[in-house]
Amino acid sequence: MLAKLLNHIEDYACRFLLGVFVVLLFVQVVMRVTLGIGMAWIEELARYAFVWFVFLGAAHAAHLSAHNRLQIHINLMPKRVANTLLLLVDLVWVGFCLVLAWKSLDLIGLLLEFPYDSPALGWSLAYVYFVFPIAFVLMAFRVLQVQYLKLVKGIEPGDVEHQEVSKITEGDSNATGDSSSNKSQG
Repeated sequence: MLAKLLNHIEDYACRFLLGVFVVLLFVQVVMRVTLGIGMAWIEELARYAFVWFVFLGAAHAAHLSAHNRLQIHINLMPKRVANTLLLLVDLVWVGFCLVLAWKSLDLIGLLLEFPYDSPALGWSLAYVYFVFPIAFVLMAFRVLQVQYLKLVKGIEPGDVEHQEVSKITEGDSNATGDSSSNKSQG
């Protein structure tokens, strides 16, 4: 239940941030082309929305097991050896994420002690940089979650693109009342 809620929060936060980024850039381009002026605060807010989107999106991609990997050589190995190797690689990844989260907390502490405000919006960069520890801890959790599902529950993460296409095609076949797809599922 908690994992499902976290999935939705990540998903909608990424969608919202990407939407804000696109709308702000569109407004900025229209203003520059039509009025010949640009607004610094729009550009700065768009930049921060994009940074937050990228880092939260990386954590969301870890949950979907959608990060690129060189799998060809791993697929040639016996399943047990491949899973062990992937577990070791993911543990290194988790360690890396946790070190980055720790170091980003040090940076935020410095920015709280010696404040630095963003030029256009006047926001403290300490609050803008909070995305780093949030995203890296979330990414470490998601990598461990995928390994748990794979090794303990036996659930393979699968190909994300294939899953998305399947959702779309199943939705279309169910909407048209295709009884053959219903029979194969039941």
